[in-house]
Amino acid sequence: MTITISSLQPIIALAAGVLILIMPRLLNFIVAIYLILVGLIGLGVFRALS
Repeated sequence: MTITISSLQPIIALAAGVLILIMPRLLNFIVAIYLILVGLIGLGVFRALS
């Protein structure tokens, strides 16, 4: 199984959800990082790098 840009978003969301359950104080940072990553993926920044 290869990890592509389209399969990266659910993996990030799952990891963020687990971290929020374990450490609720990280919610603001996790949401901010998630939104930044989703925005960069949506703009195709990672495709330009590879």
